[in-house]
Amino acid sequence: MQPCARSPRRRAWMLGAFASVVGLAFASAARIGVLPDVARMAGIAPAAAAASAAASADNPPGGYDAFIALSGKLTGHSRFDPVHGRRAYNALSNADAGFAQNVAALNAWLATHGGVPSDIVTQALEAQQPQLAKTVGAIARAWYLGLVGEMPNVQVIAFERALMFEPVNDILTVPSYCRDVPFYWTRKPTNA
Repeated sequence: MQPCARSPRRRAWMLGAFASVVGLAFASAARIGVLPDVARMAGIAPAAAAASAAASADNPPGGYDAFIALSGKLTGHSRFDPVHGRRAYNALSNADAGFAQNVAALNAWLATHGGVPSDIVTQALEAQQPQLAKTVGAIARAWYLGLVGEMPNVQVIAFERALMFEPVNDILTVPSYCRDVPFYWTRKPTNA
């Protein structure tokens, strides 16, 4: 039996395999929410904590953190995909100049009135503060459908990560792509 040869090709393959395993480990850790613990063990938590403190100092009452807190109250979810969350917040802020103020007002309103899920909140707000009711609907639509804006200017911010697929994810496979523009199925076919 010959000893294993140490070739550059084998070494490159081993390094690639090791890098793949490390990448999968970090992806799994991020998915189940233990990445902060891994970072603390690796000794990089102080830098992350400083960055987090700086970010929260810059976060106004209707900022991203307030949006995520409001989203949790309206959807009943405790964790959100950070990429989807950031896209939703940025798109909603760009679509409505008063979005940050509405988020702060909705958080304050919920603190005094309660009422979840979002359809109960919307029904209660429609008569008193229709702009806030519209914001509740826009937030729910961004999370569940992955859409922001109204036709014809709808922006797709998520597809596979939209919350509408969550109730059936144990049975159905999420389509990996959107076949056309939003609501393409509502148009009459050109050959009909």
